[in-house]
Amino acid sequence: MNNVQELVSVIMPSYNSCRYISASIDSILGQTYSNLELIITDDCSTDGTIEILQQYAKKDHRVRIFSLPENKGAGMARNNCIREARGRYLAFCDSDDRWMPTKLEKQIAFMKAKDCCMVYASYITCNEQGSKKGVIIAPQQQSLFQTKCDDKIGFLTCIYDTTKTGGKLFMPLQRKRQDYAYVLMILQKCQYAYGIQEPLAYYRLRSESISANKWSLVKYEMLTWRVVFGDSRLHAFLFFIFFFMPAYVWKKMNVKMTNVKYSIKENDGEPKS
Repeated sequence: MNNVQELVSVIMPSYNSCRYISASIDSILGQTYSNLELIITDDCSTDGTIEILQQYAKKDHRVRIFSLPENKGAGMARNNCIREARGRYLAFCDSDDRWMPTKLEKQIAFMKAKDCCMVYASYITCNEQGSKKGVIIAPQQQSLFQTKCDDKIGFLTCIYDTTKTGGKLFMPLQRKRQDYAYVLMILQKCQYAYGIQEPLAYYRLRSESISANKWSLVKYEMLTWRVVFGDSRLHAFLFFIFFFMPAYVWKKMNVKMTNVKYSIKENDGEPKS
């Protein structure tokens, strides 16, 4: 039986993340699955983030850092990381989120047992101070069509096998929702992704986040379908009304019921940073 750990490339964009990025990096370097490289591309930070990154790169050879010559957005930063990635598996974590120590170990084992292309997991949401706000339970399976209707795959928990997608994929360079577009592109290759119900990551809810205003993302949702599937404007609009919105409303109701079930409270749990 082959017990050799194959390399996992962890993709992280950074921009003015000095408040949170140390906790994010520590959670990755502290994984029980140790054969990984953490590739970080900084998008012209001005707050001291790059100095923190340089310190980590000096301490741990698994950390590789790059900088964009000008601010280009998270999609460009992630694509640069993907371009530099050397691992069979690609995983994703933003610079203000955090993984639980066994995330990669459990996901790789699950992926091998399922012989599947992409795996995701449940995750806990936190406020900016790091206190728990809720839990998002991952569905056991998601198809391409299901994900087009409703994005239930938390990108910070995503990992995929490049040998099953014909190589590394690169994100479209739209300003928002490029992570959602990327998941759809992977699913176009493998059709199904599989979820672990155990929470394996912490997602930080930030008021200044580019995705904080959900309604401002509507046009990017429809743009994503046009970019990935070649939908017309009319087709994208009708899909939004008749498929996306009903699924979105049901998801919000389900999240509330789940949080009641798990009795998540704001002051519950350890701080995220």
